[in-house]
Amino acid sequence: MPETLIATTQHALGVRDSRFLADAAPVADAAAAMRWLAQHRHADATHNCWAWRCGGTYRSSDDGEPGGSAGRPILQAIDAQGLDHVVVRVARWFGGTKLGVGGLARAYGGCAAQCLRAAPRRAIVALIAVRVEADAATLARLRGRLSAFAARTEAVAAADAALQLQLPREHLPALREWLAAHTHGCARCVTDDRAQAP
Repeated sequence: MPETLIATTQHALGVRDSRFLADAAPVADAAAAMRWLAQHRHADATHNCWAWRCGGTYRSSDDGEPGGSAGRPILQAIDAQGLDHVVVRVARWFGGTKLGVGGLARAYGGCAAQCLRAAPRRAIVALIAVRVEADAATLARLRGRLSAFAARTEAVAAADAALQLQLPREHLPALREWLAAHTHGCARCVTDDRAQAP
């Protein structure tokens, strides 16, 4: 099961007079990752290299370092730890000693990997959106039992007697059983898969 970070985390590393600082954070989507990078740039750093992954979408940047020496190793650190919906930026303050492409890749990838290893994580839970259509009395009883299904209300449509919920996919069979038992099969349950945003 993929995991994401619980909170922003940081790790510093010194390599032959250069200073590296990795910052990692959970993000909901690609736009959030790009916003986070824009807001957390170290203006005084020589380079701000980064990578992020959100599902099948990912991007990375070497920010002026030799091609493939920074962004790709950072992305590999994310993928090697099975993380998703994560952004990592590694800033470098050049100390005067060149590290070469291999040395840069080890420094950027290593700093990112150590940062991510130390970060607290949580599983990304597969959620499902459910529209429950039933009479008002059934919906009122269901609202009182939402915690039993780890569900939360997204919207209530009073006009057409419906309740829009979001709950872990594994709780859907129990919700359907409860509805069948309490409505004699008269309730309607329509689903829409989605992944939980961090």
